This record gives sequence, structure tokens and C-alpha cells, in this order.
Amino acid sequence: MRILHTMLRVGDVDASVAFYTEVLGMHEIRRKDYPEGRFTNVFVGYQPEAEGPVLELTHNWDQSRYDLGTGYGHIALAVDDVYAACERIRERGGKITREPGPMKHGTTVLAFVEDPDGYKIELLGRD
Repeated sequence: MRILHTMLRVGDVDASVAFYTEVLGMHEIRRKDYPEGRFTNVFVGYQPEAEGPVLELTHNWDQSRYDLGTGYGHIALAVDDVYAACERIRERGGKITREPGPMKHGTTVLAFVEDPDGYKIELLGRD
């Protein structure tokens, strides 16, 4: 077994795809509209689905906002340089919610960014 994808419900599919592709540098892998179900699925990631996990962005046409609840944590991305990654994200209009620096009670450098729907993405430096 292996992880295929993680699905996130998004309110504005175009804004979400722009964030994940233009701000975080992922690629749109595939997209399909389901008119009878009134939803669109867009898969984004850094590699083809056959090579590793991706994100499935699901937009229900009649829903523009979701309550994220208290169970969701975050998506984690490995980056070579957390400080440089945050600068690139900031330059591309991304929202940094936790500036880069060592984690509490440890030395791992991390930061958090937020997507258009409020989902948190953790950036972790490679140790």
C-alpha cells in the first residue's frame, strides 16, 4: 500500500489551483468536471501520481466556504531552505502565518503558510 492523495474541499477552485501552482510551485496534473454531481476535482503535486502522493482539490459548485473544524492539522512540505522558501512565497502573494525559525523545544527550522481556504501548510527544512 501507499498514500495516493489527500483531498481538500476548496471554495474557489481557480484561487486554490493558482496558490498551489504559482505560489507553492506544484503542477496541475489533471482536472475533471462532474456536472451531474456539480463538482470539480483538480489534482496537483510535485510529481506524477504514479511517483508519489498528490493533493486532490475538490470544488463543490454550490459551496463557496467550509468550516475547517478542529480535526485538521496541516500538510507538510520539505524545502531546502525555509527562509528562502518563505521569501519566494511572500513575493508570490502567499500568506506566512508563522515566520521561519526553530521549532519550540527543538532545532528543526520550520514555517507555516496558509492557502486561500485557510488550510495550513508546514514548511520543514531538510535536516
